[in-house]
Amino acid sequence: MRQLEVYYNDVKAGVLTELAQGNGYRFEYVPEYLASKFPHISVTLPKSDTPYENDRLFPFFANLLPEGTLRRIVCREHHIDENDLFGMLCVMSGVDTIGAISLKRIGDERR
Repeated sequence: MRQLEVYYNDVKAGVLTELAQGNGYRFEYVPEYLASKFPHISVTLPKSDTPYENDRLFPFFANLLPEGTLRRIVCREHHIDENDLFGMLCVMSGVDTIGAISLKRIGDERR
């Protein structure tokens, strides 16, 4: 089970989890973020104490990934299948993304 911490402007907002054996994905806000005045990370993922689950990677997170030639280069360099969207998010963690959202692998001290 792979997991990523999700940050909004360097404030931990939640955890994105790839469920075991390809059974989908879960995004869950952390209680401290829910209690804060910070906005939800996406209009499709409003603040809620109930975890979001989906059989496909949430479009909000998929849209953080490169497309086309850049995607192929990233996958080739990191030996990742182009269909492994979560794997791409993992290798892109710690990389500056567009907007206020950043990702960090759980257990990875870099950010």
